[in-house]
Amino acid sequence: MRADPFADADLTRDAMLGGLVQIWQPRIGYRAGTDPVLLAASIRGVAGQSVLELGCGGGAALCCLGRRVPGMRLAGLEIQPGYAALARRNLSDNCLTGDVWQGDLIDPPKEMKAESFDHVMANPPYFEAGKGLIARDGGRGTGRAGEVPLHAWVQAAAKRLKPRGYATFILRIERMPELMSAMRDQQLGSLELLPLLPRAGRPPRLFLLRGRKDGRGPFTFHVPQVIHPDTIRGDTPDNYTEIFRGVMLGGRPLEFEANRS
Repeated sequence: MRADPFADADLTRDAMLGGLVQIWQPRIGYRAGTDPVLLAASIRGVAGQSVLELGCGGGAALCCLGRRVPGMRLAGLEIQPGYAALARRNLSDNCLTGDVWQGDLIDPPKEMKAESFDHVMANPPYFEAGKGLIARDGGRGTGRAGEVPLHAWVQAAAKRLKPRGYATFILRIERMPELMSAMRDQQLGSLELLPLLPRAGRPPRLFLLRGRKDGRGPFTFHVPQVIHPDTIRGDTPDNYTEIFRGVMLGGRPLEFEANRS
């Protein structure tokens, strides 16, 4: 677990959203990739609403969302003090304001418990503790496999939501049944599922799942969306399909309905 602040020599500054956002990240440790960008793009927020990210890391998703939707109130919770400090720095350096609390989502800081939000978003650890590969670096390991069970993440999200607010998660496809069950247990209904395919014809690796507090609408299985074209073209704009080129490089929203205008 990363407790001490990062020295500048241990950081890189990386462009996201085609350069609209610049993120300080550790050279060694957890580095934000595709997941936080997609998570942020999936939030249907508007100016004046509030969002809380559980396990915000260095704040990549918060910065991407804040850049796309000016006027949203941004907040994050991060258990590792070093990453929480990095998230605050990234918000400030991207001319964004927000609160980043350091603490455990099972027993969060009292300041956070006193508030409620229109949206809660999270990218929980990929694996349960004791399963999958554990990275040597503590920060990266915490991001990949966590001690906190998935149902606790969902419970924390439900507690912090305003009535009729939305919780949105991005996670590996293997954990979809577990997440859906936990969301129903916490009265997060009107579930919407979006599988994300790395390429056409491949099985999904990730999925987005959105639920509404006390929602009573039917379950919606959206048409899976393809991130990359069939031919690998390296780290270039041509390496994304049209929709995801706009999301990853242009700061466009990711609509669950592929043909939504």
